[in-house]
Amino acid sequence: MKKRFLLLVFLLANIYCYAQDDYKVVFDITSKDPEDYNTIIRQVTAISKSNPAAQLEVAVYGEALDMVLKNKSTIAPALTELINQKKTTVKVCGFTMKRNNKDASQLLPGVEIVPDAIYEIISKQREGWGYIKVAH
Repeated sequence: MKKRFLLLVFLLANIYCYAQDDYKVVFDITSKDPEDYNTIIRQVTAISKSNPAAQLEVAVYGEALDMVLKNKSTIAPALTELINQKKTTVKVCGFTMKRNNKDASQLLPGVEIVPDAIYEIISKQREGWGYIKVAH
């Protein structure tokens, strides 16, 4: 009986540890709407507080480019804080940057450029990441 109880405790501990380490979500945003930008900040902040080990990423492309530009972002302080705290990575689409004649110097500090945001999202999903499309 004692061995069974220890086995059960061991199995439950492994499940708990796996669940804690496996919280990975990529947020997909293409909207130009500042309300959607605020939604991302709210969601990422809430997840980070409830699960500090969570791995979170925001993939920005299309009309959402303003969200990560120094001179246009309406959420720059909050986004910069999340990036600086290492709670979230923010990746912007290189194709979107090129199409809009933007370069890395125009981005908020810490925002990374990936060649293709859609490919980034698909890659994360293949690695087992959850997926959230942010829109209303």
